[in-house]
Amino acid sequence: MSSAPRGSLEDVLDGLVDSYASDTPLNSLETYALPNRRAVVEAFIHLMHVLYLGYFSTRRLSQQTLRMALAEHLLPASEILCTQISRATAWADRGRPDSERRCDAWCEDHVQGLLGQLPALREVLRGDIEAAYRNDPSAESVEDVVFSYPFVFAVTAYRLAHILYEAEVPMLPRILTEHAHTRTGIDIHPGAQIGERFFIDHGTGVVIGATAVIGEDVKIYQGVTLGAHSVRGDVERRRGRVVKRHPTLEDGVTVYAGSTILGGDTVIGRGSTIGGNVWLTRSVPAGSRIFFRPESP
Repeated sequence: MSSAPRGSLEDVLDGLVDSYASDTPLNSLETYALPNRRAVVEAFIHLMHVLYLGYFSTRRLSQQTLRMALAEHLLPASEILCTQISRATAWADRGRPDSERRCDAWCEDHVQGLLGQLPALREVLRGDIEAAYRNDPSAESVEDVVFSYPFVFAVTAYRLAHILYEAEVPMLPRILTEHAHTRTGIDIHPGAQIGERFFIDHGTGVVIGATAVIGEDVKIYQGVTLGAHSVRGDVERRRGRVVKRHPTLEDGVTVYAGSTILGGDTVIGRGSTIGGNVWLTRSVPAGSRIFFRPESP
């Protein structure tokens, strides 16, 4: 089998350098150092250890060693996040006057703000995990849920990312949730608002859009989409000015596998059940039961 002639490595480099000659967003040269995705993920893994230390530790823990063990992960997470948020804000503020650019102190304050919320976040995550155990009879223990369920990884990334998103930290929130998306198949935008005791059963193929609002004690299954109608033309992308395009699920809603719910004006009333493979673009009142029924021949 014949192959094309191979050029020298120098020829390859010449071609690559030439491909960077045009001024396109893909190049991002001679501007600002962008965040490093691997570093952001590394910080997230450190925070996973902080939040679930007993599940990650390779040595026996005790109250006497707990503080040191937590510090081993909290300190590097803090340092990495300060650096990466500084990079992200420098890039995001590149067109602003110097007086309006966010400084290192702003970044450090927001990292401390995130870390300061970790104890409360552990309580919220406890509720999510207990909801998974309570709603899934196949779970043998809470430990089984934490170790094995992709939902735990995805919802932890989302809840951390949402804190950063609400603080208007650029880029990092999406890096976190897309990392979880890659790992689990669960796609939750960091801008979504999700209440306590949330559970995604199985999880693969779930999509939750940026302006979705989910109440407390909501359960959804694999393949569910909380999405938006197709966009035509330019849209306002600035945070705080985005039109609500994704649905609202009130408290106690259950959505079964494969269902699609679209539209910012669509509200699924409290305690409703949406059956599998339903396509829904209208609101339904509290206590509704919506199921797909094939048409009669």
